[in-house]
Amino acid sequence: MTQTCAHPFDSTASTLQQLTAMGDRTTDRSDSPAPPDGRGAATALEPPFELSLPKSPPVPVLISVPHAGRAYSDDLRGRMRDPEFCAMRLEDRHVDALAREVAQATGAGLLVAHAPRALIDLNRASDDVDWDMVIGGAPRGQRRSFANRRSRAGLGLVPRRLHGMGEIWNRRLTRAELEERIAGVHQGYHRQLGLALETIRDRWGVALLIDLHSMPPLRRRVPHEAPAEFVIGDRFGASCDAALSARALAHLGSVGRVAAHNRPYAGGYILDRHGQPGRGIHALQVEVCRATYLDARLSEPSARMPAIARVLSGLVRDLAACTVTLGREPGFMLAAE
Repeated sequence: MTQTCAHPFDSTASTLQQLTAMGDRTTDRSDSPAPPDGRGAATALEPPFELSLPKSPPVPVLISVPHAGRAYSDDLRGRMRDPEFCAMRLEDRHVDALAREVAQATGAGLLVAHAPRALIDLNRASDDVDWDMVIGGAPRGQRRSFANRRSRAGLGLVPRRLHGMGEIWNRRLTRAELEERIAGVHQGYHRQLGLALETIRDRWGVALLIDLHSMPPLRRRVPHEAPAEFVIGDRFGASCDAALSARALAHLGSVGRVAAHNRPYAGGYILDRHGQPGRGIHALQVEVCRATYLDARLSEPSARMPAIARVLSGLVRDLAACTVTLGREPGFMLAAE
């Protein structure tokens, strides 16, 4: 049943900054070992991903950032035909910096991938593989799901092709390398994501995942109408309560930002896997136009980034308030603030 969200929970707003001090956060890297040869998860210097979650989450929100990783090993770059072009096209450029500002301001948990999307795409199913790019092809008897598949367009679990460039790689993967990436990065990331959401739900009775991405500037769909700066995706209503999507769109409109719903981005594997509204775990994808916070080349942060961080922080607070109302079931007592 769709619920209407009540007003923000003012009782927690005044304590957010105190509760989001870095000393109240725990960083869990135990599930993400870096492989000794440097070819798999990321580099020997950084873990493939990092989870920061307050011991007592002050808001029922976790932000995930799967596509902003920049830890390219020398081996990975050596395999790429044009590493700089690929990085510009594949990365959600510096959206992790936005996410860190938002998490610090709101107390939300944060899971950030350091491993680049070129290595493995965390927003794809582990069987969404173009086996023509793997030496020996698919294992005998390999079964694949066909929901939300992107490998046919060149952007599967390991991206293969980019528009304007063609093939990304100058040689194929071995099956062992692919399996190493899946085990060392993909499985660990989703395990940590699932456990963090369960932790938040255990405290609040409900949890909200905000999967944060960036998008290239959209074209105008209607003359004289500004294109969307934000796109809210909910898998067409499957990944969260409709009240959350409505609240997100209303909030962005209230601060003068143009937002769209599910088009052209409705969300991907992360929402499919982790959005479970029936169990009190809701998931939204938020796409942010790169032109709103990056420079003219869409490469580096601009002076507009702090303003977008404030917009997103306000959105998270509003959605946190809405999420809390969804968890207020008969007989359930909210945790002490």
